[in-house]
Amino acid sequence: MAVKELKPGICGVGAVDWDRRLFEELVPTPYGTSYNSYLVRGSEKTALIDTVDPAKTHELMHNLRLAGADRIDFVVCQHAEQDHSGSIPEVLKAYPEAKVVTNPRCKEILMSHLQLTEDRFVTVADEETLHLGGRTLRFIYTPWVHWPETMCTYIPEDAVLFSCDFLGTHFASGDLFWRKHQPVRDLAKRYFALIMMPLREEVIKNLDKIQPLKPAAVAPSHGPVHAEPARLISAYHEWASDKVSNEICLPFVSMHGSTRKMAEHFTDAALARGIGVKPFNLTCTDIAELGAALVDAASLVAASPTVLRGPHPVAANAVLLIRKLKPKTRFGAVIGSYGWGTKVVEQICGFLSDLEIEMLEPVLAKGDPGPEAFAALDRLADTLAAKHNALGLR
Repeated sequence: MAVKELKPGICGVGAVDWDRRLFEELVPTPYGTSYNSYLVRGSEKTALIDTVDPAKTHELMHNLRLAGADRIDFVVCQHAEQDHSGSIPEVLKAYPEAKVVTNPRCKEILMSHLQLTEDRFVTVADEETLHLGGRTLRFIYTPWVHWPETMCTYIPEDAVLFSCDFLGTHFASGDLFWRKHQPVRDLAKRYFALIMMPLREEVIKNLDKIQPLKPAAVAPSHGPVHAEPARLISAYHEWASDKVSNEICLPFVSMHGSTRKMAEHFTDAALARGIGVKPFNLTCTDIAELGAALVDAASLVAASPTVLRGPHPVAANAVLLIRKLKPKTRFGAVIGSYGWGTKVVEQICGFLSDLEIEMLEPVLAKGDPGPEAFAALDRLADTLAAKHNALGLR
């Protein structure tokens, strides 16, 4: 990532990871990602806001040299996770006069994760400011988006908000800003689903803290800078709200075709009743797409064959992930097939017991589904149509 100017005196010096296809060994990143770091110059002091993943430290150091950063007074750490903080030790070696500026909770984590000593830190309180000369860094605590110590940094003179993981996107780009033709909302929704959705209540609280700032630009720690952030902030409000859409998320796996037949019949039945359906074959599904579908879907129907009396392991993994994502889904059901005995329903419902989902009558077929199973799937579609209609969903 070349050094790019965000505003006069503010530039991006982070790194683009074009090849990364799996983040934290969980999140698919088919478009790569970036680790954004921002150099902010005042008339008296210079600050570096966040660093990069340790694998890209050499790129950060190269960019700092390109940017002419002869001195760094402050290294602001907004979040202790290593993709943001991992290069701090090398930055401190290169700039021994620099102090790490963060909150007390983040300081505690950094000291254990990076073996930093107490004397390298300056801690700041919520809403505290740090003056660089002509520029002010205002620190805003934004806990649980997505760790308890996460904070943002706002420069009022430029109306720029450095939002850390909040409002970010996994997208590699040679541009500092989003281009108009790029699918910003879709990519941001993928990111929201797997990182922010489990913490919807905290997202809303933190949106309420940053929205009054009316930032002219939002510079996250992943993905390009948002030059029109009001649209994304509005989308976050929608995604984090209790509002659901007239859609069913249908993750399925089938070993010998029986469960697939049931999933396909149910999909047709639901569509015929005016409900949108998003089926996901779990053997080849991008889980971020599955998560994005769950952001809005009013209903979840999990379809699985039986393996040793329980759900297929691929289906079980998906349901456990859904449990962790905590979607606002209102209604749920289990469909599937079995050969000689099954506890698929009990186990899947047990996995989802922490969620506020009204589980409906399951539909199971012994062996290949016949007219009776298809009729039961039609009745399930009728029930969900009535439930959705009662919520005013069309």
